[in-house]
Amino acid sequence: MSGRSGSSHPAQRRYPPESKERAVRMVRESTEQSGESFGVITRVARQLGIGSESLRNWVRQAEIDGGQRPGTSTDEAKRIAELEREVRELRRANEILKAASAFFARELDPRPPR
Repeated sequence: MSGRSGSSHPAQRRYPPESKERAVRMVRESTEQSGESFGVITRVARQLGIGSESLRNWVRQAEIDGGQRPGTSTDEAKRIAELEREVRELRRANEILKAASAFFARELDPRPPR
């Protein structure tokens, strides 16, 4: 028996990019047609069977990516993540090199150990 069935939080799902784009497009079209933005995200999310906060985040990110809202774009966020990963790898390599140089310095030191 799984402990997830009675959980108050649904399991995290990944949605394909096409589904996200379609949902964001539906929100934009609905907002343009009605001229009102209040409740649109909740209504579209309910129609598509997705979480309203997920859809709200997708719409916000699409606005950032489109330049209509300030923030970190998706491409910038990917680049930042890549650079942070690279920094971690370089720091790890630097620590290894420091340890290796200290080891070899001790090995090659002609003075006898005390």
